[in-house]
Amino acid sequence: MKNIIGAKPEPGAAEVRFLTVDDESAGQRLDNFLFRHLKGVPKTHVYRIIRSGEVRINKGRAQAESRIAAGDVLRLPPVRVSARSEEGAAPPAPGREFPLLHEDDALIAIDKPAGVAVHGGSGVSFGVIEQLRTARPAAKFLELVHRLDRETSGILLVAKKRSALVALQDQFRERETGKTYLALVEGRWPANRKVLDAPLAKYLLPSAKGSAEPGERRVRVVAKDHPDAMHAVTLVRVLVTLSLPGDAAPMSLLAVTIKTGRTHQIRVHLASAGHTIAGDDKYGDFERNRSLQKRGLKRMFLHAWRLQFNHPVTGTRTALQADLPAELQALMSAEALEVLAAPFALTSPAP
Repeated sequence: MKNIIGAKPEPGAAEVRFLTVDDESAGQRLDNFLFRHLKGVPKTHVYRIIRSGEVRINKGRAQAESRIAAGDVLRLPPVRVSARSEEGAAPPAPGREFPLLHEDDALIAIDKPAGVAVHGGSGVSFGVIEQLRTARPAAKFLELVHRLDRETSGILLVAKKRSALVALQDQFRERETGKTYLALVEGRWPANRKVLDAPLAKYLLPSAKGSAEPGERRVRVVAKDHPDAMHAVTLVRVLVTLSLPGDAAPMSLLAVTIKTGRTHQIRVHLASAGHTIAGDDKYGDFERNRSLQKRGLKRMFLHAWRLQFNHPVTGTRTALQADLPAELQALMSAEALEVLAAPFALTSPAP
């Protein structure tokens, strides 16, 4: 049985299905594509069938972040699709607008708050993109260009046209964008340590006792010959050394630029160098984080600060900046705030 994308599955269908990707769906992530075409199936189950290898692209295993191309043939395992109105179906996402940094006919740039996932899945019913779609019912097309960790605040791009999505994602893939984050880390970062070039690999923590669900995802530095190694490069520049109010321990405010966009890349690279990000609940120290909470740091100090890209329609080099959220600014020294106020200069894309 072969279906062309766009055909609606029969409610309750539970058989192997083969879907051929059309031009309009090309370039999407596999997970987003499946969310659209397996309505009524919990997102946790969608991720489970991808991880288990039951979803195939051209007969090969795939990852949630794999990009599909026109003509790809997807094999989907038997899944029971329930109607949205069926009892127990997930409620629709509430509509929500987010602080705008830029908007035109091609794209939206928002300042994502910390604590909000960019999309639903893995235990999250809905995220930024679902809430934005509900808030803008007249919008014909809204898709995430890239991702930010749930705990990370800052610049997030959403495409309003498929042509813009493809053009921007090509720039991210070809490293033609400039992405700089602000990170407050433990200790004094050595000023001469500017490049972190260490492969990363994903792994799962053990499942909770008595649970059939897989454990939480983590990332670690591995050897270059590790079978799951992914090339990862992070550039680091020290902006200022400071201490939080009432705390004598030295900390470093870093400007971090990533040359590759791996999951948890900044968090793992900095932690592996012995300087964990303040407030990081996955790779940091639990007791230290509790101490920082008493001093006003209630979240991880990682912020997507600056972004440069070529506009997908005009080609103009575009620079965006999301200032530190108020709760993080309140922890900064006068020297740090002065450094952060320096002008943002445009740079050319990498050759």
